[in-house]
Amino acid sequence: MSDAKPQAAAPSAGSRAGMKKELPEHFKAYKHVWVFIEVERGQVHPVSFELLGEGRKLADQLGVDLAGVVLGPAGEGTNAAIRETFAYGADLAYLVEDPLLADYRNEPFTKALTDLVNTYQPEILLLGATTLGRDLAGSVATTLLTGLTADCTELAVDSDKSLAATRPTFGGSLLCTIYTLNYRPQMATIRPRVMAMPERLEKPVGKVVSHPLGMVEDDIVTKILSFLPDRETSQANLAYADVVVAGGMGLQAAENFQLVRQLAGALGAEYGCSRPVMQKGWMPADRQIGQTGKTIRPKLYIAAGISGAIQHRVGVEGADLIVAINTDKNAPIFDFAHVGIVTDAIRFLPALTKAFEKRLSPHNRDKLAG
Repeated sequence: MSDAKPQAAAPSAGSRAGMKKELPEHFKAYKHVWVFIEVERGQVHPVSFELLGEGRKLADQLGVDLAGVVLGPAGEGTNAAIRETFAYGADLAYLVEDPLLADYRNEPFTKALTDLVNTYQPEILLLGATTLGRDLAGSVATTLLTGLTADCTELAVDSDKSLAATRPTFGGSLLCTIYTLNYRPQMATIRPRVMAMPERLEKPVGKVVSHPLGMVEDDIVTKILSFLPDRETSQANLAYADVVVAGGMGLQAAENFQLVRQLAGALGAEYGCSRPVMQKGWMPADRQIGQTGKTIRPKLYIAAGISGAIQHRVGVEGADLIVAINTDKNAPIFDFAHVGIVTDAIRFLPALTKAFEKRLSPHNRDKLAG
């Protein structure tokens, strides 16, 4: 349905001239960049704000408006989401308020978003690649008969004003740029923490366009029987941690990952691992970092015994400071790490942990604070 064609790198508009047809007349009226604002139980998922920051750049390049789309029941949670949408850069907002949208169900959310698209015609629609966002994006793209590029790591406007959406492919070994050439809207999902959080600026609520849902409960097959929240205390909070320590296959054995946990404990950090480690069963899946795991943007990332393949790189390159420890001086991770240490992580981590424990002991913290 989409003229999506993977490329090793974004080609020029001229190189795609042969495969690009004239945009159908009924799509030429599609304008503006939209971001779906994900709200659950009155709370906005932070990825929505990250996408507003990225959407702002795209809208400015195209010379169009940036809009947020809020779906939910009438109430303070929805009102707060609208306020935050403008605070993070939107020019206007689209709002569908209905009790049927209190909890996520595919049918009413798909109808609400597709009706909005068909009525107000955006050229670009961005959603977070969360559990909810992935389900909704696929359903909406299928209903609208348009293309969808999932789990993007970079978005840009090409010279012919097309959306260039870049994502890893072939198991994370290659980056490709995908175009949805002759359909609208151009849709993409982006995982949490891939894009930087924009600055929040307090400002008045602007134009809000309300739209009816036009459904009744009997139209919906799925029924909400009860709500069971995730056990957040047992889940890793890697995506939003300030400091992360991770280990790879260079640590050689499952028992050596206690060295990673000990260093993380000394730093008050989260800990994680590379994909091969998770596949070995040495660490659980919620600790995996990379394109198929968690994307992180910490202030400090320490990678011990991780080679740094593309799949891992795209999950960590947003970190402010990357410290890599590896015995292989030619490991790919040294190509993007800010600090590289060529040594055996199994011997180096205990020494690093002791140094941090001494430096960050309560006594020294008191002295530093004074």
